[in-house]
Amino acid sequence: MAGYLRGLVGILGLALLAQPASAADPARPSPAPTAPPSIPAGWTFQATFYGWATALNGTVGVRNLPPVKVDASFGDILEHFDGALMGALLAKNGDWMILTDLVWAQLTDDAKLKIANDPALKVKQRLLIASAIAGYRLPLGNPDLDLSVTAGLRYQRLTLDATLTPGTLPFIDLKSNQTKAWLDPVVGLVLQYRINERWFFNALADIGGFGVGSQLTSQGVVSVGYNWTETISTAIGYRALYTDYKGSGVRTGTFRYDTTMHGPFLSLGVHF
Repeated sequence: MAGYLRGLVGILGLALLAQPASAADPARPSPAPTAPPSIPAGWTFQATFYGWATALNGTVGVRNLPPVKVDASFGDILEHFDGALMGALLAKNGDWMILTDLVWAQLTDDAKLKIANDPALKVKQRLLIASAIAGYRLPLGNPDLDLSVTAGLRYQRLTLDATLTPGTLPFIDLKSNQTKAWLDPVVGLVLQYRINERWFFNALADIGGFGVGSQLTSQGVVSVGYNWTETISTAIGYRALYTDYKGSGVRTGTFRYDTTMHGPFLSLGVHF
């Protein structure tokens, strides 16, 4: 990564003109020392709304069927896109921080199966990813750089609704619903760097799972942003989320989800 862009600017000079004081002229009082800028006390918050143009690559397997390779671009996903909700909330108090993040999306696809009577299959998929982490800022001595160690949880849930309409009996629908959900512990780092009064750079990395929920999950986020006012900022960046989960059940059989969601994002931040 590029080195830090900001250096120290400005050197204050103070010239003292010594004039001999006469008995009639009282000595002028020295100016009071200026207090250093104080860190805002109490909690500060940032609500972020963003759009993540995700692609999906990896392997997905359900029941006892062979795993299927998935290679879907953002354009492929957009064709079947129903809606999404994405946002985050950052709270800071002194050296402590709490970050929560939510991603919800729904996709729908229809297909004709090329078997007897050409039955129609409609599939609706919903994805929920919710994360919550707490972090503590490391004492690096740079007022423009915040680097925090973090620990928390990431919850993922996949819901699949399938409706099969036989070609010969269109008024009869065969429906199936499957839901898989798991919770992973995660640890990582969060970096916030103020390039100047307007520009900033953010990064996040974590790793987790460790067999508790998934075998392994990891995430990386980088972004560059601009403060338009004290309360409004925007950013552009790239995010990748990897998950390797394998589960099983008596009714559903083996479930395999070994994928990477990745793509650029745009965000709007509100500070208060």
